[in-house]
Amino acid sequence: MRIVADLDACQGIGMCEAMADGWFEVGEDDVVVVRDEHPPESERAHVDAAVRACPARALALEN
Repeated sequence: MRIVADLDACQGIGMCEAMADGWFEVGEDDVVVVRDEHPPESERAHVDAAVRACPARALALEN
């Protein structure tokens, strides 16, 4: 699994960081930083919920 961020679409709202701060951080430029693109499978549900919560649809999970 891989987290993919569309930095052009990101609005810096921070829902991803609020839900999974171990994997996402909104930087000083108000754009998401993916801390680790390859979370373990055991984190799939947690990361997927954060990805789906993005109102800008700037995040995706690839297998």
